[in-house]
Parts: sequence; structure tokens; C-alpha cells
Amino acid sequence: MLKRALLNLKINALNEMQEAALRVDEKSDLVLLSPTGSGKTLGFLLPLLTSLKENISTVQAMIIVPSRELALQIEQVFKTMGSGFKVNCFYGGHPVPIEINNLSQPPAVLIGTPGRIAHHLRRKTFDTSTVSTLILDEFDKSLEFGFQEDMTYIIRQLPAVRKRVLTSATPMDEIPAFTGIIEPETLNFLSHTASAPNLKQKVVIADAADKLDALFTLICKISNEPTLVFCNHRDAVERISDLLWDRELPHDIFHGGMEQEDRERALLKFRNGSHRILVTTDLASRGLDVPEIEHIIHYQLPHNEEAFLHRNGRTARMHATGTSYLLLTPDEKPAYLVELPEKEVLPAIAPLPQPSPWVTLYIGAGKKEKINKVDIVGLLLKKGGLDKGDVGLIEVLDHSAYAAVKRNRVDGVIRLVKDEKIKGKKIKIEISR
Repeated sequence: MLKRALLNLKINALNEMQEAALRVDEKSDLVLLSPTGSGKTLGFLLPLLTSLKENISTVQAMIIVPSRELALQIEQVFKTMGSGFKVNCFYGGHPVPIEINNLSQPPAVLIGTPGRIAHHLRRKTFDTSTVSTLILDEFDKSLEFGFQEDMTYIIRQLPAVRKRVLTSATPMDEIPAFTGIIEPETLNFLSHTASAPNLKQKVVIADAADKLDALFTLICKISNEPTLVFCNHRDAVERISDLLWDRELPHDIFHGGMEQEDRERALLKFRNGSHRILVTTDLASRGLDVPEIEHIIHYQLPHNEEAFLHRNGRTARMHATGTSYLLLTPDEKPAYLVELPEKEVLPAIAPLPQPSPWVTLYIGAGKKEKINKVDIVGLLLKKGGLDKGDVGLIEVLDHSAYAAVKRNRVDGVIRLVKDEKIKGKKIKIEISR
């Protein structure tokens, strides 16, 4: 089963941390400390896969995470493994009736945020007596977000847990008693250089009044490759976004003040390459399913070294390379840097980057309408006249789907499929805005 999972994930070899996690005795609790971007998800999903039983038709494992995006990411990885076990994802903003309907045939693995899982437990929407594995992923972040009360309540409702796994990207002085973890095996990879990003750091010096212009010039210079721009506050994200749109530079934004649907669509377009620039708060510094990022730009300095490391952990993931840029005023120097990195020299004028070769198509039906990726590929190739190379990443959500299509073919494909049907139903297909 593990070999098939790795084949489906297109992974040839596990890293040292993942190998070590697989060797932990299945009866032992585990605390897994490892940096952001080091592959912790597989570090707990692969051992979990070996423990699931085919003859149990109720929930066997619960994975508690601090954010919806992380829940969706883990769900996608588990599905890609192709185990045959059902998985469902519960989180705030997702319709409760859909989740209750999913529980009519309970998943083997239930992934969710603390507030939503606690809500289901209070309503007694599923049986907890067979939950034998509990995984607290990004536990440090869950505590930081104030989820201790919900997590305490949830864990008290799980009478049959035999295996507990806790992951964290930061060291912990002690494990809170409410987790039920007493004598765990601890794997600490936080200081392993093998997990550290292969990261180049550079600095751009600009007066405060010129900082936005310097950012624009830097983005124009480097953003033919995936680029994350980090800010400390939502208003800075919005201010930068306004500037970029004024100067006709396509991008997306991501922060906690956005509607969940808008956040999901922004990440989706970034993943499939339709947008190569994502301006964000630290909400995107951990636990998001984003591609290997080539460039990180710190428009505003994070408040501490830990936040700085988590931001940089979004690039150079899993042995790739990347560059981190700091935008500083002449008198600015973060205390956590011993010395400033080499300076990046900006041109007087930088031409706008070429548009991405990809555009995202919106398809107005999803999983709940029994639409899958094969249906969409069939429509785009057979009826839309596209070749396989013209179709990029496809993601199917509950009531919608999104497909990346080559920019130079998108108008033609929309014209050809506008009156076509999928599974006998006429479905709205248009460029996603």
C-alpha cells in the first residue's frame, strides 16, 4: 500500500524525517518537530495508512488542524495516495448539511478545524467510539489561534484513542496535559540542516516614501516565477494590490478578512500558474498547499525570527532553491539578522512581466453533481479541441471546478463548449475572475 501511495504521489524517496516517522512503533505516541516545508504531512499520513482497517465502517482517525486551507491540503494529499479509504474535510464556512450528508457513510479519516469538529461532536453527528488515531497537526499554531478549549473538548469525546501524534514547527517546553500525550517518542528535526531551505537572501534598500515603487520594480524584475509578497497587516496587502492593478500587473491576494471562497480561488489560481504573484499576510506562511515558491518578498519585516523563518519556509521546499528579499529603509535592520544580506540592485525601469501562459476556467458543477477530473478533461479535449498540453491543473470542489487552460486557446475553447453538457447537464463555463 505504501509503494502504491508513493507512486501516486510521484515520490521516489522519502526524506530522513519521513523515514524516521515510519519506524516509530505503532503503539507509541509521537511528537514530530520539523520545519515548515519539510514534508510533515507525509510524516504522519504514511504511518496512518498502514494502521487503517478495511472492516471498520466508521471514523478511525481524526486529524485536527488550525486552518481550513491546511485541512483541504491534507485531504488532497490523502486522496492522491489512492488508498481506497474515504476521507472528509470539515471546516468553518463549509455548509454543515453537506458535512452531515457525508457522515451518512462515515469516512475512515476525518480532517477538520477545532471549532467545526467540536460543533459536530456537540450535535452527535458521528460515532467517536472507533477513533483510534488522533493527529494534532501544526499544534503550536492551533494554540496560538486560541483553540485550546475546543481541542480539550474534542479529545474528551474520544474514548478509544490508542495512538496520538502531535506535529509542530517550533520547539515546545512541555506538552499540554489535555492532549493525553504522556511519554511520547520525540523526533526533533528542527535543527537538521538537511531540512533547512537552500535559500539565498538579498536586501533592497529604499526610503519609506519610495518603498511601494521599489516593490513594484522588484516584482517586475523577478515575477516570471512564483512569488509571495508578505505583509504584516491586511491593509498593506490591499494597498499593494491597488497599486499592482493600477499598473496592470495581474496578481491575487490572501488574508483572513476575505471570504473563504475568495481565498480558495486565490490559492487555486496561484497553484495552477494563472497568477504568479500572491500578496499575503502571515496567514500564508504555514500549512498551505502552494507550489514550490521561487521568491519571497518581505515588504514589511516580520516581528520576530520565528515568523521570518516560517515565511521563508514557503520557498526552497523539499530541497528546491529560492530567494528571500527584504525591503528595508536605510536605518532598518532586524535584530535577528547578524548582518544584512547582499544588496539587490534594481533597474531604473523594469518592464512588466509577460502574462502567465495559463488562464483559469470556472466550471459551475463539482463533486456533489458527480463531476470529476476525467469528465472535465474529456470535455476540454473532445469538445473543446484542446491537446493534453493545453490543459493544466484541474481542481474539483463541492459545487464548482477550475481548470487551467493555455491562454492562447481559452477563447476558442469557451466558444466550442458553451452549449455542451457534462453528465447530461448544461453547465456554466467561463473565465474565472
